Amino acid sequence: MSNSPQSAQAGPVLLEARHDGIVTLVMNRPDKLNALNIDLATALSERLGLIAKDESVRSVVLTGAGRAFCAGGDLGLIGKSRASGATKELEPLLREGMQIVVKMRAMPQPVIAAVNGAAAGAGMNIALAADIRIAAEEAMFGQNFAKVGLFPDYGGTYFLPQLIGPAKAAELFYTGDMIDAKTALRLGIVNHVVPAAQLEAEVRTLAQKIAQGPPLAVRAVKKALFGSGEKALTDALENEVREQMRCFFSEDCGEGIRAFFEKRPPQFRGK
Repeated sequence: MSNSPQSAQAGPVLLEARHDGIVTLVMNRPDKLNALNIDLATALSERLGLIAKDESVRSVVLTGAGRAFCAGGDLGLIGKSRASGATKELEPLLREGMQIVVKMRAMPQPVIAAVNGAAAGAGMNIALAADIRIAAEEAMFGQNFAKVGLFPDYGGTYFLPQLIGPAKAAELFYTGDMIDAKTALRLGIVNHVVPAAQLEAEVRTLAQKIAQGPPLAVRAVKKALFGSGEKALTDALENEVREQMRCFFSEDCGEGIRAFFEKRPPQFRGK
């Protein structure tokens, strides 16, 4: 795993490296904390689809460039869309997100999320879609949609309750609070927490161990663990798109985004 692979580049917003049956994908908008725009979401979805068909790939690592894994949807772009009236721009981003998480779950190769920093909103949910999560000690996780009057997306309402139960998931959704890596480990959100300096080596070791294993058996296990939930996941994703768009048009969303950039508490009114 590397945050700056030197091999094939799938596009300026997504980097790709290949070695010994392992593909490493790096979300590459470090100046925006790898926040998702349509270019990054589309590139990630397309690459996952191609990798899924490549029998030479035995395991996949997903991480972020710089100091974050992924800060979620690009609030700057979302705010500009609301202000300019270009509200149709959000749904394609949500639809690409649907494809990303469905492909991560459906692809035959195991996916490891190497969470090197903040994983917030849709960024956290992309990590949750992976088979395994390894986090640096500095990593933070948050379902912070409520902070800006939005609904969880990218599969959060499906993945998180399965991992930690509905009551704790409700707390994280309702409050939007961030949690640290140790708390995420205690809750079962991540498999391991390691010092940042060891993250690359730990992830590489695990990815190599999987890549050197029996591919037929490993892929069959993944299908047994995750394959049966595809319809339920798709239904949850469709509901997320509907609710997210409804919330996006609300006055609360506008207030939440303004408050975020003005660095003040939002005043939500339920409208």
